Amino acid sequence: MGDRFAKRLVPDELWVLVEPLIPRFKRRPQGGGTAPVDGRAVFTAIVYVLTSGCAWRDLPPSFGVSFQTAHRRFTQLTEAGLWCRLHQAVLDELGSQGLLDWSRAILDGATVRAKRGDP
Repeated sequence: MGDRFAKRLVPDELWVLVEPLIPRFKRRPQGGGTAPVDGRAVFTAIVYVLTSGCAWRDLPPSFGVSFQTAHRRFTQLTEAGLWCRLHQAVLDELGSQGLLDWSRAILDGATVRAKRGDP
């Protein structure tokens, strides 16, 4: 994928937060396969699928990552809890830069159903 497009999907500032959170993956037990794929390329491909709404099978080959690898890594990252840790890291970074004002936070209670019956 073009370097400028990839940098728009995953800017350097985001990659600095993401890279240390990504667990190191071991080779698949069945062996074979190709050389390890660059972690940033895989993450960028995952971000593309998640933000574009395209199917995994429609991942453009210009990312340099097969859709099978991107989907497998997405599953592994999800099971490893990356998305919650990344969310917290982004909030911490924004907070440390003074870009979050928690006094203006709003909790939406409408998404939680009220219990029926006695409390």
